[in-house]
Amino acid sequence: MITTNSLSFGYSSSHKVLTNISLSLENGHIHGLLGCNGIGKTTLLKLICGIMRPQHGEVRVCSVDPFKRNAEMMRELMIIPEEFDLPNISLERYADVTSPFYPRFNKGAMLEYCQEFHVNPAERLHSMSMGQRKKAYIAFALACNVKILLLDEPTNGLDIPSKSTFRRLLAGYVNDDRMVVISTHQVADVEQLLDNIIILDEQGVALNATTSEICRKLKFGRANEGDKVIYSERTIQGDMAVVYNENDDDETPLSIELLFNAANANRHAIAAIFNK
Repeated sequence: MITTNSLSFGYSSSHKVLTNISLSLENGHIHGLLGCNGIGKTTLLKLICGIMRPQHGEVRVCSVDPFKRNAEMMRELMIIPEEFDLPNISLERYADVTSPFYPRFNKGAMLEYCQEFHVNPAERLHSMSMGQRKKAYIAFALACNVKILLLDEPTNGLDIPSKSTFRRLLAGYVNDDRMVVISTHQVADVEQLLDNIIILDEQGVALNATTSEICRKLKFGRANEGDKVIYSERTIQGDMAVVYNENDDDETPLSIELLFNAANANRHAIAAIFNK
């Protein structure tokens, strides 16, 4: 479990990126972390894994302060940042050196994931394209079988078949004892995976709700006469809206893009619905 309480952070007095962030992220879910550019999504991931320390408030991972880098916590957590640098060795050698830190690492599973991604684990990482290196790193991370996997823009650089493989492997990764947190702007790449949505804005947490709860309370698509519209926008398909779902049995497919735009345009209405 990950919890934050009144968490705030700024890179300077004039550059505040996180304000009063209070969250509780449970195992057994793939959490989507959404927000506009510069709102602090990557910073929050760094605070969760102990790379940086909160200026105010606290964060707890497995009930401990991640900045203390407790060994028991660190072997249960892994982050794949959007940009990373790996040594100029093969993935197999990298796994040999790094995997002892992760007691549930499964080399056989890593080799299977490499095969799924069409990555050669014996090739030097610096000889691979950026997309191939990312797939190699994802294969290693999944094989570590950590309880908390943090992914920052994981589909950037992946081609269309690799995105499909990524979704399939990640869907099979989560169980009752694990969680994944995905920070992304590429919502369409992961929309069907997410079962909990967190939206950050300048005021803090605009939304933290499961997709099932969202679909019970909101409907997405064309508005009908008499619907209570929270947000609407004109698209190629016509006017699309987010409306109150006044009949729990009348659910529509979730549109995370519409939901995100609604939370930004009408934060108070969204907060009033989900903070009851």
